[in-house]
Amino acid sequence: MIQRRALLLGLAALSGCGFQLRKEPELYVRTIGLAGFTPNSPLAAELRRQLGRSNVQVLEDANRAEVVIEAQRDQRERVAVVTTSAGQVREWELRLHLDYVLRRPDGELLLPRAEVLVTREMTFTETQALAKEQEEASLYRAMQSDVVHQLLRRLAAIHPS
Repeated sequence: MIQRRALLLGLAALSGCGFQLRKEPELYVRTIGLAGFTPNSPLAAELRRQLGRSNVQVLEDANRAEVVIEAQRDQRERVAVVTTSAGQVREWELRLHLDYVLRRPDGELLLPRAEVLVTREMTFTETQALAKEQEEASLYRAMQSDVVHQLLRRLAAIHPS
């Protein structure tokens, strides 16, 4: 009985403080074009998927869209951070770069060149190479999701009209 009262009191306190879960950003555009991404870019595919969830249409012809996201650099890197005296890598730093501009199809800049850089560190041993390869792929997926969410939040601040 005391636990039930404590639970109800806790719920009442949370409801009064204004706490709410983070929502998808509200975008003020209906059509977006993507330009400059590398062919078969996983980042562009994730961006298309997330934009589709927010009822924004991604047009293949960027010149017909309200806003164009033009990638100037869409790059993944893996840099050795720690090596042994024998030259074996023990730790990698994974990097995901996105440099982009937001512009209208006529070339007018809505947001000047911006850079998003996300890094993660990953330990490595040759005996677990297959598992580490899967861990690397999982980390890159999480990183690209982070980049897309950052880009969507910045895009939500743009009012193209």
